[in-house]
Amino acid sequence: MHGWSDNTAEDAFVHTVRLEDDDRALELRAVCSLAPAYEIRAVTARAPTGVIAPEALAGIEQLIGARMVGGFTRRATEVAGSGDGAGLLVDAAIEVARLARQVAQVPRARTADVPADDARACWRLDTTTWPDLAGSCFTYSSAGAAVLASRVVVPTLPPAFYSPAPGAERVFVRRKLARLVRTGTRLDLFSSMHDDVHGFDLHFEIDTANATIVAADSITSRLPYRGLCDEPQSRMRAMVGQSVDALLRKRSQTLLGGESGCAQLYDLTTDVLKLLSVTSAR
Repeated sequence: MHGWSDNTAEDAFVHTVRLEDDDRALELRAVCSLAPAYEIRAVTARAPTGVIAPEALAGIEQLIGARMVGGFTRRATEVAGSGDGAGLLVDAAIEVARLARQVAQVPRARTADVPADDARACWRLDTTTWPDLAGSCFTYSSAGAAVLASRVVVPTLPPAFYSPAPGAERVFVRRKLARLVRTGTRLDLFSSMHDDVHGFDLHFEIDTANATIVAADSITSRLPYRGLCDEPQSRMRAMVGQSVDALLRKRSQTLLGGESGCAQLYDLTTDVLKLLSVTSAR
């Protein structure tokens, strides 16, 4: 996945997502309003290579007016249908929703005097710009706020990021890769994401003889708040011993996500587990 956000629309962002797998490629572009509305104002899709059902590409326009909040995945699935490549189209819509939560148009008057190394001030800027962040992960929980107040925390993004210049392109850029490697009875799952504020490289090893995760580790080369976002990363160890079954993705929400976890860690895990389920079904 290669995705980016352009500040080329009034009171909105233009988000572009390009998804590619072994069979096809897809590009989805959407104009979306700011937090907390996250409303799709315009959307187009095209398939540079491979086959995407024409009705799926045309149906995606039915997302205009939809908000990218609870129930959005179900709505995207409905409009994409069940034709060739429809699942990839839904995945692209989900990635657009994720990009929309990374960018903002905060007046420069609010960000100009915020010191780049003041983690508490940047954290307050986050929680007032994106009100839906509260309780979304450990960093934006009450426990995270307590950690922020008790130790040195280093923010990654400069306050100027929150106030991109009108017309600026690629104000946020993200790349993701999910990969499966089979060696005998061993299956390795790799899932990575690198953007302007995150650097994640995850690895799971599965013993296919008994369908169990026998190793789980990650490297976080970049996090929004060093010294704070690091706290929930150790939850990866909870995946060791988990059975690889139809309910694993649901269990990973409890193990990795939620108010005591990391939303990015959970998303990357569910992405690679989804790839595993699609590959297994072939």
